[in-house]
Amino acid sequence: MPTAIYPSPIFGPVHSRRLGVSLGINLLPSDGKHCSFDCIYCECGFNAEHRPNHALPTREEVQTALENRLKEMQANGPSPDVITFAGNGEPTCHPHFPEIIDDTLSLRDRYFPNAKVSVLSNSTFIHRSKIFEALMKVDNNILKLDTVNEKYIETVNRPTGHYVLQEIIDHLKAFQGHVIIQTMFMKGLYKGLDVNNTSDEYVLPWLNAVKFIAPSQVMIYTIDRETPDHDLRKATHQELDRILVLLEKEGISATASY
Repeated sequence: MPTAIYPSPIFGPVHSRRLGVSLGINLLPSDGKHCSFDCIYCECGFNAEHRPNHALPTREEVQTALENRLKEMQANGPSPDVITFAGNGEPTCHPHFPEIIDDTLSLRDRYFPNAKVSVLSNSTFIHRSKIFEALMKVDNNILKLDTVNEKYIETVNRPTGHYVLQEIIDHLKAFQGHVIIQTMFMKGLYKGLDVNNTSDEYVLPWLNAVKFIAPSQVMIYTIDRETPDHDLRKATHQELDRILVLLEKEGISATASY
């Protein structure tokens, strides 16, 4: 089935629904997926179907490739709104993620000082002090919390290692507002199980957790590209708008990508 496997270590720029003109940094192999989640909605497919054979790019390879691309964009355009760590899995699992963040911030300051540096992460490594400190340095620290229902997490996000929901929530709170919560809302079935998380059964407990975390912003979104499981469906505009209203009533800044 079709999947989106990204080049490594640099791809794009692409137009992001949430971030604008985004130059991507993929710290994972270019020939497969490497992630601590195995989400049923992941545009990169299921982990088992896309095991990589290539190694992770080195810190030096990332730095050189990024500088070359920024030089090219400085000469020919376009100017990036954001430099985004994303790609074929979880970026914070790279052993030199903190050092690569420092390199990226330095290059950003040199070539495009107005661009933001963003990280899209599933939150699984934020308990590690060096990862936490690195994420505190970036402009947009965008961390996933799709639900606070543990059965739903096991069914939909499918963590591949240690994952304790309350620990994740406590560490998200520890950013003291320097965090953007990213949540996928969707509908449909997976192996006969209803995975609709747009109802109050899921939304209201999640909203309470968001209030506790007190992020600078919440980004809610729904399926945009083909998913590895074909029984999943987009949340509607009306369903996302309802959740936006609930967030706004609590004084929480939020956006929706439809």
